[in-house]
Amino acid sequence: MISRLACIALAFTFLSVVGCQSTTGKTAGQTIDDATITASVQSKLSSDRLSNFSRIDVDTERGVVTLNGVVKSADQKVRVAEMARGVNGVRSVNNNLQVQP
Repeated sequence: MISRLACIALAFTFLSVVGCQSTTGKTAGQTIDDATITASVQSKLSSDRLSNFSRIDVDTERGVVTLNGVVKSADQKVRVAEMARGVNGVRSVNNNLQVQP
């Protein structure tokens, strides 16, 4: 009885993962990798003591990081993109940051 319930639970889990893949087009591993990259970039930006990068939104899709938000200078815009590129797993960076002094 217990092994049958375990098999049913395993089958349900498997079907859920397969279902997620078909709706998003990404595997569960890709989804986890993207979430890890996003968290790493956000952590790196928030740990920067010289600037306040709290107004930056970070999204990752298959290793491509997209940065949206506002920074105070062109130098900061470049610096944020370089910090994002330095995170393991980042394939490229779309820098959509706006400069507003």
